[in-house]
Amino acid sequence: MKINNNTLVTSFNSSTLFQGSQDMVSIELPLILLSFSFSTVLLTALLFFLFVKNKSKPIGNKSKLPLPPGPKPWPIVGNLPEMLSNKPISQWIHNLMDEMNTEIACIRLGKVHVITVTSPELGREFLKKQDAIFSSRPICMAADLASNGYLSVALVPSGEQWKKMRRILASEVLSQAKHRWLQGKRDEEADNLVRYVYNQCKITMEGGVVNVRIATQHYCGNVIRKMIFGKRFFGKGMEDGGPGVEEEEHVAGLFTILRYLYAFGISDYLPCLRGFDIDGHVKIMKKALGTVRKYHDPEIDQRIGQWTEGSKKEKEDLLDVLITLKDIDGRPVLSAEEIKAQIVELMIATVDNPSNGVEWALAEMINQPQTIEKAIEELDRVVGKERLVQESDLPHLNYVKACAREAFRLHPFAPFNVPHVSLADTTVAGYFIPKGSHVLLSRPGLGRNPRVWEEPLKFKPERHLKDAGSEVGLSDPELKMFSFSTGRRGCAGVTLGSTMTAILLARLLQGFTWKFPPCVSSVDLREAQTDHSLAHPLLALAQPRLGENLYIAA
Repeated sequence: MKINNNTLVTSFNSSTLFQGSQDMVSIELPLILLSFSFSTVLLTALLFFLFVKNKSKPIGNKSKLPLPPGPKPWPIVGNLPEMLSNKPISQWIHNLMDEMNTEIACIRLGKVHVITVTSPELGREFLKKQDAIFSSRPICMAADLASNGYLSVALVPSGEQWKKMRRILASEVLSQAKHRWLQGKRDEEADNLVRYVYNQCKITMEGGVVNVRIATQHYCGNVIRKMIFGKRFFGKGMEDGGPGVEEEEHVAGLFTILRYLYAFGISDYLPCLRGFDIDGHVKIMKKALGTVRKYHDPEIDQRIGQWTEGSKKEKEDLLDVLITLKDIDGRPVLSAEEIKAQIVELMIATVDNPSNGVEWALAEMINQPQTIEKAIEELDRVVGKERLVQESDLPHLNYVKACAREAFRLHPFAPFNVPHVSLADTTVAGYFIPKGSHVLLSRPGLGRNPRVWEEPLKFKPERHLKDAGSEVGLSDPELKMFSFSTGRRGCAGVTLGSTMTAILLARLLQGFTWKFPPCVSSVDLREAQTDHSLAHPLLALAQPRLGENLYIAA
């Protein structure tokens, strides 16, 4: 299948693209230098030195087929100068694809071919049909730090460590049996969420203004802390059920790690610079990881000690499960360092999608009150007002889940999926994809593709209800939107992530009415520049809509 380069795939704004030419180096490079910060000037000077020193033939194409379309690369450094002068980088890439009218592009950064995709058909070619070839991960500074030297599963290149950790995660941590085993802990946090929001809005008859971002992010943090460590708070928390200083610091650290994973660090594409923290990513990542591990590691070390000395005998949470895994000779399957690395990864994989999706869903729904009315009608019909919605109700709440699915489609948290690396030369849609290429599927590019979706920029939950009688799911294996990955590197936590998202939105909608705060006529739906979260946290006026006994008993 060949994707025509004239297909318009995204509505991102265009920006001026710097096009380098090898025979104009002496003219163009000084112009670039004038626009860079001091640190970027030094880097550009170093790149120019490398270019002069290593002036040679461009990297060859082993195939007679063309590479996907893209900007003409400089020798040695590829398109790094353009990348440095166009930030945020994800927006530059999307603008570039928009200008070129293509659903697949090739941008060379150093010696790495970065293949970006906004086509569901091509996404399926990469992640389903040729899944085995694209099943590895890149060597990356941030991933190395976050995975404690590639000891976890999602961030680790293909190999024995990945196979070992994937097997453990699928069978011992995120299996259906473990999901059922841990339901009570999730229920406790859904109840705590209702109490917390109720305490924010019960003060006056008009209700109270709630910071929805705090509510959603810390619900997610509470759930995964309870599932792993058996506790909601590292400290005492707040009397109203909200996060304490420790939890605020912990969640902020997790989101910082997420923002700098695969953030196009210079040294990831020029290995000779790996000893230099030119863009400051190493410092930021180390600080965030230090914050997170400050809370994790003492808990893990103490628990290992309890099992070793025999003072703990029953498994109560996922940390106990990981510690007590034994091989056929009775030896621990996982080292302490592997457990610590995997727990960081579980944390960062859990907090972003549900919290971001529900905040966006509620923001869009407040701007379209008829969507809230439809969701409330469904909740009152399926659940009623005499009890709180439970996980067992979710299969019957298709409209609520359609609202969450639509938020995932239109407002993904991250611009791209975790990169897939090709293990061999191959061909996709008539293009040559070299071994070692980094394949990035654009989350907004897929979800907002006008060739696939009618009115792609409109929040319209009804679009997901076309198949009468079928249950609405939050994942899409056809990759018309990208909520959870698929294939060998697919997300093992689809069930957990979907359940957390749906119950979070259902509890907020069932328990409270949501309106604009005083003196506000609409929710500002602008996106942040660093990711696709709301530019400003959602503040909304909430009023209890159930009997007081339900909030007190929760």
